[in-house]
Amino acid sequence: MKLPKAPALSRRVAAPAVALVLAGLTATACAPSTSDGSSGTDDKTGTLRIWLFQEVNNKPKEKVANEAIATFKKQHEGVKVDVSYIPVNTRAQKMKAAFNDPKSAPDLVEFGNTDTAGYVQDGGLADISKEFGAWDETQNTDATAEYAVTVGGKVYGAPFFVGVRALYYRTDIFKELGLKPPSTLDEVVSSAKKVRQAHSDMYGLAVGGAATYAAMPFIWANGGDLATEKGKFGSNEYDAAIDSKDAKKGIKSYTSLFGDDNCPAAKCAQWGGNDGVEAFASGKAGMVIAGDFNHQAIEAGKAKGKYAVIPLPGVKEGDVAPAFAGGNNLGILKSTTHRSLSVDLLKTLAGKQTQRSLFEAMGFLPTFTDVRGEVAQKQPFVKPFVKTLNDSSKFVPQSPAWSTIDSQMILPTMFQEIVSGRKSLDDAAGDAAKKMNEAFHQ
Repeated sequence: MKLPKAPALSRRVAAPAVALVLAGLTATACAPSTSDGSSGTDDKTGTLRIWLFQEVNNKPKEKVANEAIATFKKQHEGVKVDVSYIPVNTRAQKMKAAFNDPKSAPDLVEFGNTDTAGYVQDGGLADISKEFGAWDETQNTDATAEYAVTVGGKVYGAPFFVGVRALYYRTDIFKELGLKPPSTLDEVVSSAKKVRQAHSDMYGLAVGGAATYAAMPFIWANGGDLATEKGKFGSNEYDAAIDSKDAKKGIKSYTSLFGDDNCPAAKCAQWGGNDGVEAFASGKAGMVIAGDFNHQAIEAGKAKGKYAVIPLPGVKEGDVAPAFAGGNNLGILKSTTHRSLSVDLLKTLAGKQTQRSLFEAMGFLPTFTDVRGEVAQKQPFVKPFVKTLNDSSKFVPQSPAWSTIDSQMILPTMFQEIVSGRKSLDDAAGDAAKKMNEAFHQ
């Protein structure tokens, strides 16, 4: 079966579904004391240990976390909370050690939403389906965010924040050339080439051969997918679909943008997402597909005051191209000896009030649809991203194999082979599908 569009998922998958795209783990966790790896105890006193990711500017995040923890401690007299902020680039080693040594492990941890399936396979995360289903606030959790904590029909955490991409374009350049904001993907391509023709020192649409998550909307909008799920929904067994007819339509559309008439392959084939953002921010591109999380960087550049943002349009006028919903989750380790307290703290840290505060402090988009509506009224620049999330967001296959596919750069290699002319589209897509299937079927 085809991977579903996340907004169409059931509101309760298990109970009555930035750049933060993180690599998964392949460690095998040792069971602390029971056959399923759980501790078998549920202490109501003592100290809870939390690991959160360290941000480039961590002070605002610390302030929000401390406020949430203070609220939790008022409700649980005598309970202590020890917070550690871990560097993102050491997360894999630290989580591997935590899964294998419960004495060094936290009770609660922040992790990238593409890591969920890998951590579940490693036996590290606790199934909190029952508690998640009974939590009244999750009635407003968007389906894509819920899907990102769901593996095999069970919920293994709570969404913490989410990020998505949309189309930034230079309003001054479009006005000069008499162009309207694109209303279809074809118009995105044609507008890009008109900008490049008029301004040879600019890229029409800054694209990158390694900008995987900016390329995905072209595949999804054309009816293609990365993979299809075998059997019933929730089986978490996949076959690659990147070589399907519809997926290749999207690949063709995206790779058509690598050329002297838009973004020369010799320069742009090696670019990742940040390179495109830098080009746009510095005034060297007419458009870029970038995230809400890139807004501050663009505001700090030469494009400030000269751009607008719209949802990336789909194939048909009025459609929004599906975009990858990245972000982070919070989860409870299976080895915790404080399960009930950890669930309560998770609800506080991932709850609506904390997500409001995280947006105000860091610009992280809430995972609750009602809270996103509130912040969009206060900060209009997020409206295109909110519309994309609400109307047309998608997620990668919820499989531990995705971390392998991502780290091996299978999709960037495919794009680069095509734009360089080393392989035909059919051969490159076919080879990518074979490599993806090797990962899925291991």
